[in-house]
Amino acid sequence: MLICTETETETDIPAIREIVTEAMRLLPQSTGTEAEIVDRLRAADALALSLVAEEAGRPLGYLAVFEGQIGTERGWAVIGPLAVLPSRHGEGIGSALMAEALRRLRRRYKGAVLVGEPGYYGRFGFRAVPGLTVGECPPRYIQALPFGDAMPRGEVIHHAAFGLEQPL
Repeated sequence: MLICTETETETDIPAIREIVTEAMRLLPQSTGTEAEIVDRLRAADALALSLVAEEAGRPLGYLAVFEGQIGTERGWAVIGPLAVLPSRHGEGIGSALMAEALRRLRRRYKGAVLVGEPGYYGRFGFRAVPGLTVGECPPRYIQALPFGDAMPRGEVIHHAAFGLEQPL
């Protein structure tokens, strides 16, 4: 039985590294540093949410969230990475993780943002928003899901763990 409401434990960390590394390796935009970024977020106590999907105690998927800001507006959840072991793609594990994350985030944030494939994230209500930027990333991949009426505009400011120019 798949369980995806578990917050990571210390014993999950090696499996999380493996899941993130293997899943991100399939993406052309991967830098190969995604597992290290999660480690740095964890070390900085910056993970607002760290969900593990597991089956029979074995981690199969992972989703990280940290608090970011858009322009000068704080209170936005930044999602990423969302990763599932490649051998388990297409089984709804990523969808289950995202549904659980959004359920939890709605109580605490103005909305959620991420950089990802519009065809995948659109099913959860994410969409490209004019005026939302992340460095030189093509605008169609910068997705937002406001939880209220306010539409975000401006640069999505990531945590320093990402090594971007404008870290929080």
